Amino acid sequence: MAELSDPASPAQAQLALWLSRVALGDRAAFRHLYDAVGGRLLGVILRINRDRAQAEDLLQEVFVKIWGAAASFDGQRAQPLTWMTAIARHRAIDSLRRRQAEPVWVSTRGLDDDPDDLLDTLPSDHPGPQDLLARALEDGAVRGCLGGLRAEQQQSLALAFYDGLTHPELAQHLGQPLGTVKSWLRRGLQALRSCLERSGAIEPTGA
Repeated sequence: MAELSDPASPAQAQLALWLSRVALGDRAAFRHLYDAVGGRLLGVILRINRDRAQAEDLLQEVFVKIWGAAASFDGQRAQPLTWMTAIARHRAIDSLRRRQAEPVWVSTRGLDDDPDDLLDTLPSDHPGPQDLLARALEDGAVRGCLGGLRAEQQQSLALAFYDGLTHPELAQHLGQPLGTVKSWLRRGLQALRSCLERSGAIEPTGA
């Protein structure tokens, strides 16, 4: 399934075809869709909710959602895997919020095996940006600090963290070169961390 990370790959076209058939109530297409991306979506859920039993239950909820919402999928606005990944991510985050828990982010590396991980720009012996975001969710510190970033940084971070878009998907969605998008994300994370440190939401790096 590695080819699914390429937005232009035949696999993406096949997923779109299955989704169109699911929208018409085609159960065979639904089974094919489940077999093709079920493992990938379970991995997305487990990055946020590490309880395996809960994650498997959530995966079923995700596919119920996909079954009911397939007709709303618009291939002109998103790739099928991106659309389904966003559903899985949102469902997992909502499940944690319902239990008054915090999401656990484990990596910023894209699904395309991009070797340029955003965490590489931060000291390895301190909490990563996902941990910082998760810790500050409850008191609204992230929302306040995001509001102080440049518009392109806000949009890039929101799409990366909350919608699960990979670097190439971000570049395609925003209509910008890949290097530009990576720069926005890197600078946005650095500015976000500085803001959270100043607000007292997290401890300074050198503390």
